Amino acid sequence: MARARVNAFIALGANLGDPSASVARAILDISAIEGVRLLKRSSLYRSAPVDSSGPDYVNAVVEIETTLSAPNLLAALQRIEHLAGRERSSRNAPRTLDLDVLTYGDARIASAALVVPHPRMNERAFVLLPLAEIAPQRVTAAQLRAVQGQVVNRF
Repeated sequence: MARARVNAFIALGANLGDPSASVARAILDISAIEGVRLLKRSSLYRSAPVDSSGPDYVNAVVEIETTLSAPNLLAALQRIEHLAGRERSSRNAPRTLDLDVLTYGDARIASAALVVPHPRMNERAFVLLPLAEIAPQRVTAAQLRAVQGQVVNRF
């Protein structure tokens, strides 16, 4: 029996090495995951680190369709992070690549490994602006007003 197809949104970010190239490469890597089809990708956005330090981040959001379960999707994304040299030294540390599952269909997941919808996505302009670009129905005007003080530039 064929596994159900689910649409999911994934946030991408990087601020070490060549972050623009890392995010672009990660989008290609995500689209190459078996059981994943890339539907939409946002422009790239630049933002200062939030609750962190280091150089500015390059961020994007992609929409995918997948037959993978949420835990299997997360595992595939973590493999891409690992191959990009991601180290998990501390929370919010500068990173070569960060891939976060923002939503997985309409699922609500709260496990030790994965929380969906992403618990901080509505607090971060670097997530909401690229998400609004590719899925405007997913972001309200009130959500955008709440993060309007955060400087994020599309490029």
